[in-house]
Amino acid sequence: MSSTTSRRSSPATESDHVVARLVPSRRLTDLPTYVFAWLDELKAEALAGGADLIDLGMGNPDQPTPKPIVDAIAAAYADPRTHGYPPFRGTKQFRQAAAAFMKRRFDVSIDPEYEVVCLSGAKEGIAHATMAFADESTVTLVPDIYYPVHGRATGLIGGETYLMHLAPERGFLPDFNTIPADVLRRARVMVLNYPHNPTGAVAPLEMFEEAVALCRRHGILLISDLAYSELTFDDRVAPSALEVPGAKDVVLEFHSFSKTFNMAGSRIAFAVGGRDLIDALHGVRTNMGYGTPAPIQAGAAYALDHIEQLEGPIVARYRERRDALLAGFRSLGWTAEPPHATMFVWLPIPRGYGAQEWTRLLIDRAGVVVTPGNAFGPGGEHFFRLSLIGDAPLLNQAIERLRDAGIRYDNMGDASLRRA
Repeated sequence: MSSTTSRRSSPATESDHVVARLVPSRRLTDLPTYVFAWLDELKAEALAGGADLIDLGMGNPDQPTPKPIVDAIAAAYADPRTHGYPPFRGTKQFRQAAAAFMKRRFDVSIDPEYEVVCLSGAKEGIAHATMAFADESTVTLVPDIYYPVHGRATGLIGGETYLMHLAPERGFLPDFNTIPADVLRRARVMVLNYPHNPTGAVAPLEMFEEAVALCRRHGILLISDLAYSELTFDDRVAPSALEVPGAKDVVLEFHSFSKTFNMAGSRIAFAVGGRDLIDALHGVRTNMGYGTPAPIQAGAAYALDHIEQLEGPIVARYRERRDALLAGFRSLGWTAEPPHATMFVWLPIPRGYGAQEWTRLLIDRAGVVVTPGNAFGPGGEHFFRLSLIGDAPLLNQAIERLRDAGIRYDNMGDASLRRA
């Protein structure tokens, strides 16, 4: 009898097949280099080499959330009724608090039922609003110095971005008259952020009047990022775009709790505007998530209801830090005017240096971390940003490190300083 020997097939291995390489979409890979990722790598490299860094790069509040807000969050979380999915538009308590704040602060009437929506951070909300109104055939108008999501959200959906120049001599305000007619015909979104991160500029109401009129004429959504409305100094008061008559037809305005109340880790914000615009934003949001936890909303509602008592110490601390840091840089030859808002200082780079070259020099020579201005778009190439995330002694220590390294605004042409 003949017999045959059968062999059991062995499992396929990676070497038996060609494995196709997965690559991200061009919408992601075509975006400019994310400079914050480069900065993280630079810091890691310096720390691995034993450097002792003073990090004034990231805008992450260093102070805790005020205790009454934390207590409100804890009390709400103790109620089991808050443990399920939160309402898509936000809790009634939160929406009413947001509407009441808009009336008290800006004298703007907001319907808490239909004209406000709770968000898990203003950054997310701005990206969702862009998705709701822009597409591959449209243009988004963005200043050429911008917070990254303002300039990048459109690229991620395949749209085109037109950059409006912000010149120091204009107070870092855009000149809408320079936008070409053919760009305006295709524009569907404009993004403005005043008080402005990173420059600290505060826009007058007249700028918003001009922007609203332009957007109404051309059918453009105006995204107003008002994250720093309460962090102003020197008797400056930041206006709301919604103070302009007729603004609700074209404005979605975003308010954040991250900096005003040191709630960056809580991830909560809100948008206000006309009902149709809020509905569109809500439509994107409901397709991509559920909402911010109800206990966080309870804490945020408490914050808005008590903002007059809570914001004073936070604003005073940032003003003290601003003044200390600017005094130090003036002693090193800088003559920049103080920013009237935000938690940042925006300074010019000495002639002959690029933004990233300058940042590397400060880390290598002085152990001081700043953010290169080109992290905020091409208009920031000749500037750098410092975050006010340390009290005066730490900021003074950073200044002394720069002084000991021989770094002054008026001597940086010295070739020896270029050699790290």
